[in-house]
Amino acid sequence: MLDRPSVTAASAGRVCPADYAYAPSVFDRAPDLTAETLYVVGGLYGNLDALDVIEDLAAREPAPPIIVFNGDFHWFDAQPTWFAAIDSRVARHHALRGNVESEIARAADIGAGCGCAYPATVDDGTVERSNAILSELRGVAATIPTQQSRLAALPMHLVAHVGALRIGIVHGDAGALAGWGFAQDALDDPRASGTLETIRRQSNVDVFASTHTCFAALRDLALAAGRLTVVNSGAAGMPNFSDSRAGLITRIGTTPSPHAPLYGLHRDGVHIDALAVPYDHAAFLNRFLARWPDGSPAHCSYYGRIVNGPNYLPATASRAS
Repeated sequence: MLDRPSVTAASAGRVCPADYAYAPSVFDRAPDLTAETLYVVGGLYGNLDALDVIEDLAAREPAPPIIVFNGDFHWFDAQPTWFAAIDSRVARHHALRGNVESEIARAADIGAGCGCAYPATVDDGTVERSNAILSELRGVAATIPTQQSRLAALPMHLVAHVGALRIGIVHGDAGALAGWGFAQDALDDPRASGTLETIRRQSNVDVFASTHTCFAALRDLALAAGRLTVVNSGAAGMPNFSDSRAGLITRIGTTPSPHAPLYGLHRDGVHIDALAVPYDHAAFLNRFLARWPDGSPAHCSYYGRIVNGPNYLPATASRAS
């Protein structure tokens, strides 16, 4: 189980716990993985139907890809059988812990709530509901032997080689597990240029693949320290765009994708693409509503997005920098 760092209870859901932090220089290391094709799956949120589609996409690749779950594969699955099904299937692949898994893994609530480190732009009601969801999820995990210790042992980041490129796989950003530095608006902020220069120089990473913010982004940056591509896959287990009911994952490969990407780019012999995950909407919605009926915290926060998608467009996600 994770240690108990000092966190102020009043900031639950908005604080980034001290044990989430790392320096960009930690990525300047030998690779943990080498792949011809890499699937990065973030924000599955317990969607078994999306997981079915992801594994089917992988099976239809010319060669089996390496699949990495970069955190928050648990969330809506606050029911023992559902939780165990997600956990056992994710365990077949590589995985990082996101803030959800990190807070599940704690022996007791330290006041970090969901560990999302929500910025001020997110309303208090959303934060409070996320804390409530995490509390219910932690209660389910605590009933499964060894669950908390297994999740606590998952890494916070990985480094992969795909072709000529070094890939930093994170949940949040290059400095913290719950960092928001790879959110679309943060990447587009001119004030971020100095930070991005430092990240590129200290990490020696060509491409960062993240999730956490729940909104997709692909930015290709020409920096003095070198070219840096950042791809945020949004959510594999929920709709990502207006009038859409598909999840999203990142594919990074030395060969073109056999599945038509929503958007992407090609650099240094490597294809970096966003792939849609068109899961069975009705099946997932029925499972969701059985656990999170009208009035529950997850229903209040997520039902609208699950049914209609967020007010967000692919053109915004893939806008060039």
